[in-house]
Amino acid sequence: DLHRLRQVISNLLTNALKFTPAGGVVTISVKQDSQFVHLAVADTGIGIPPEERERIFDRFWRGPAARGIAGSGIGLTVVSELASAHGGAVRVESEPGQGTVMTVSLPAR
Repeated sequence: DLHRLRQVISNLLTNALKFTPAGGVVTISVKQDSQFVHLAVADTGIGIPPEERERIFDRFWRGPAARGIAGSGIGLTVVSELASAHGGAVRVESEPGQGTVMTVSLPAR
């Protein structure tokens, strides 16, 4: 579903841009292996503390760093649900102060 996949990319880019200070970098990469296409959005933003990573896909949940930043707390929930609906998954790698990489893996066709 092209419309929904655009929504996934838009949500990931929006989050990366919100949490990356001026002068930071946001990159998009796509790789394919024999089973999956992996879309990664990486940033040099504030990062996500380890104790918050398991909650970032919960509906309406926003960590302390998100206070004062526009949003409703559903963007990553939507990303996770749409990835799952397409037979895929999303994973996060992050270090506070170092940035975040969100990778959506979808079955290759």
